[in-house]
Amino acid sequence: MQMKPLGRTGIVVSDLCLGTMTFGSQTSEADAHRQMDMALDAGINFVDAAEMYPVNPVAKETIGRTEEILGNWNAANSSRRADFVLATKHSGEGLSYVRDGAPITGKTIPEAIEGSLRRLQTDYIDLYQFHWPNRGSYMFRQNWDYAPSGHNTADALENMQECLEALQVQVDKGNICAFGLSNESAWGTAQWLRLAEQTGTPRAASVQNEYSLLCRLFDTDMAELSVHEDVGLMAFSPLGTGLLTGKYQGGAVPDGSRMSLSPQLGGRKSDRVFDAVAAYLDVAARHGLDPTHMALAWCRSRPFMMSAIFGATTVAQLEHVLAGADLTLSKELLAELDAVHKAHPMPY
Repeated sequence: MQMKPLGRTGIVVSDLCLGTMTFGSQTSEADAHRQMDMALDAGINFVDAAEMYPVNPVAKETIGRTEEILGNWNAANSSRRADFVLATKHSGEGLSYVRDGAPITGKTIPEAIEGSLRRLQTDYIDLYQFHWPNRGSYMFRQNWDYAPSGHNTADALENMQECLEALQVQVDKGNICAFGLSNESAWGTAQWLRLAEQTGTPRAASVQNEYSLLCRLFDTDMAELSVHEDVGLMAFSPLGTGLLTGKYQGGAVPDGSRMSLSPQLGGRKSDRVFDAVAAYLDVAARHGLDPTHMALAWCRSRPFMMSAIFGATTVAQLEHVLAGADLTLSKELLAELDAVHKAHPMPY
């Protein structure tokens, strides 16, 4: 496991991060607790959650359950709390199950943080993230039609400054240690950084955006910003919601898999994506590599990567991921993967 800096905070995190979005839905509490033990024992010191989790599906009845499961683990393992970096997220505007869909504001931040602290049964959150921006996002397959021209610049900047000031209060109270973004753009990230520098408020340390062999939107403007400004990428869906494992090829839909619960995989399912996956699987096969290990190793090789967030629905899946944690890819293989990307760009 490689350790990477969390922005300019002085905190270091493993370049594999345990995602928890199925804890409390597809993953039982007992298995979730086993995963926590296994991940920490394997050298992973980074765990990512959100107040809205679990997913598959997101439901009013289960909002907050993932944090509660992690909180029960924290309560039973209080001596280990300092051994890992705990991240969670404030839901953005439009999720009716949380605060009736209210946007992120200076008023909602303390309420959301107190709720997460209570559910997580901890005195502090290491990394507190905004799940998606109030003004919308290019993420979640919205890159095809998102229109930034419909927003008022002054209002957006005023809201950012208000939120940064509220975050500073939480830092001063010791409730949070660092601040991160999620599903953000280059302009948005740059503004958060600029305003923080001007006002002496918390500087964005990370950005959690989707990134995988199948989704490389981060490779241009965001990559340059990330490298120069020390805002590392926390890649979610590095396995393309399981597509890159090959388990959905040929029309297969394994019982209990994400596709069995979300048939379109959030807009990722298409004929083009299966052709792209086939090409990546061919590269893995020719080099004698497990496709899951190859996809994660590729993510971790990127110069802007801080940590790749993987989700393991089962303990067996976690064991499988850990078995490939030491894999590094040759320059020749990386070049082959780039060639596949050029042949199959943006499959969703």
